[in-house]
Amino acid sequence: MNNVVDLNCDMGESFGAYQLGRDSEVLQFVTSANIACGFHAGDPATMRKTVKLALDHGVALGAHPGLQDLVGFGRRDMDLSAQEAYDIVVYQIGALWGFVHAQGAKLQHVKAHGSLYNMAARNAGLAEAIAEAVYKVDPELILFGLAGSELIEAGQKAGLRTASEVFSDRTYQSDGLLTSRRLPDALITDEEQSVKQVIRMVAEGKVLSQQNVDVAIQADTICIHGDGVHAVEFAGKIRSSLTSAGITVQSAGITLGQQA
Repeated sequence: MNNVVDLNCDMGESFGAYQLGRDSEVLQFVTSANIACGFHAGDPATMRKTVKLALDHGVALGAHPGLQDLVGFGRRDMDLSAQEAYDIVVYQIGALWGFVHAQGAKLQHVKAHGSLYNMAARNAGLAEAIAEAVYKVDPELILFGLAGSELIEAGQKAGLRTASEVFSDRTYQSDGLLTSRRLPDALITDEEQSVKQVIRMVAEGKVLSQQNVDVAIQADTICIHGDGVHAVEFAGKIRSSLTSAGITVQSAGITLGQQA
């Protein structure tokens, strides 16, 4: 049984006058924040404010680089070369690093967003480019990636600490990949179903796929999303359920640091 896990949330995804998510409320329940870096969402002011909010709540900071696609929120696949992936990841980590450093703090991790994340989970070349970008910026950073994916393997090969990520509100396929958001059964909206899936992934290392097959899975960090209608209540329920199950919730940096 895995009795320690990180709880992360994608944040800072507002843009200009457009507000998305309930970051200030969700932050009381999570231990790591993935902050958008301006390509799929976010802007300089939002990045600065979100870094401060996370620090005020004692939440670890991570860069959340995505594809340069504001209209599609970074969730549309692009024909991206490995070199382009490397460049956009270095660029975006650097942008957030500036705001983090300016507030006297340190980045803990990097987690790619949306289609960049999902493409790299399947594509070894993209995964290696992302891992190299993270390592070249700072080899102490932790690379978050889909459990069992090319991203985790690439990060380990590059010499990075990695955190295998599972999702509280997404369904899985029998190959361990997430169900495409284009399909109607991609999202889990039932709170109890989500909690049951989360506890089982952490405690048993298994998730039931859409094909009704148990898939082995490593859960180092759990992703919740902060932009749903009931996001705050959902986050609180996940956190309290983990605690009730005897599972300690703490940042990946603390956990992986202890394991190193």
